[in-house]
Amino acid sequence: MKKIMLCCSAGMSTSMLVKKMLVEAGNRGLAVDIKAFGAVEFDEQMPKYQVVLLGPQIKYMQQELAAKAAPYGIKVQAIDMMDYGMQRGDKVLDFALSMID
Repeated sequence: MKKIMLCCSAGMSTSMLVKKMLVEAGNRGLAVDIKAFGAVEFDEQMPKYQVVLLGPQIKYMQQELAAKAAPYGIKVQAIDMMDYGMQRGDKVLDFALSMID
């Protein structure tokens, strides 16, 4: 099971993207756990996941959050702004999986 965390300001806009990613994973027969959280939940939730993707609105926090995740061996990357805006669940899923494997 691949465990992917999406993180944005409040967890709202990434929730829509999570749904599209889950549909795509289902179409591919992949076992995934994908959830969205607000940035205030990062410290508590991050250790439970293999990778963290940040919404473009909190990309400025990437360096700080990556430093917190590094001791756990968890990668933190920003979601491509175009993929995020267009809600391309397939592309974002591919991006997340590329950082796990």
